[in-house]
Amino acid sequence: MRLRVLGSAAGGGFPQWNCGCRNCAGVRAGTLQALPRTQESVALSADGEHWFLLNVSPEVRQQIESFPGLWPRRPRHSPIAGIVLNNGDLDHCLGLLSLRESYPLVGYATESVRRGFCEGNVLYRTLQRFPEQLRWETLALGRETPLLLPDGGVPSGLTLVALPVPGKRPLHLENLGPASPEDNVGFRIRDTVTGKTLAYLSAVAGWSPVVDELVAGADCIFFDGTFWTGDELVAAGLGTRRAEDMAHWPVGGVGGSMKYLAERPGRRVLIHINNTNPLLQEGGPERAELAAVGIELSHDGLELEL
Repeated sequence: MRLRVLGSAAGGGFPQWNCGCRNCAGVRAGTLQALPRTQESVALSADGEHWFLLNVSPEVRQQIESFPGLWPRRPRHSPIAGIVLNNGDLDHCLGLLSLRESYPLVGYATESVRRGFCEGNVLYRTLQRFPEQLRWETLALGRETPLLLPDGGVPSGLTLVALPVPGKRPLHLENLGPASPEDNVGFRIRDTVTGKTLAYLSAVAGWSPVVDELVAGADCIFFDGTFWTGDELVAAGLGTRRAEDMAHWPVGGVGGSMKYLAERPGRRVLIHINNTNPLLQEGGPERAELAAVGIELSHDGLELEL
């Protein structure tokens, strides 16, 4: 299984367009040692030829151009075999609307996430100009689903299990019906040839037995690294909501996800990093604390092989 991080930031990217916090101002001015980041998306492949995107950010065009593995090889072609959504957050699905140039796509999502994107969305019509321009495969909770190649539905060599993890519905869907366990899921992805497994949980509000189930024995864990502390936005004068109110498990502190992940084997990588997170500073004390327990911070362009 090959993996390429296309984008590693939370919604808004880094630096964020309307933010002058210490991190954003510093990276713009060149006074903060930090890497700019686009919004979260990861490309996965079993054969190095066909790729599945885990979430599709608004910067998808830029991200495709940054990675030759996703460049077309014929006059009308894409190596993208499918797009997998773990929730309906805008930074996870808006890029679908940019992939509208008359090429068939396959989306994998729970029924709740698919409904949230498609129903009542007038912009979705741009993906309905011809039959199967965007075809959906439903992810049933707890069922191992093969990710298929677009030509003839041949197995790609990757399978995926989606399980509900603590989270919440996106703001734009909160009042449009009852919450569902399908609203926010984590993935366990298996290479059917090597048996290697990836646990992918980029949005987690806190611990649950299902989180344990998803990460148990995984060769690599990608995990929600949005905020370092619960009061990060409040302390910076940028908001009134805590990380927990936004359904993100803070990394640092006594009850933080860092302590949880430090006890897990395998490679552990944080993704979906908010622009205010002090982990973005290279050589900072928070980054040193993370490295001391063997956990990595993802960046755009990170590649690994399982």
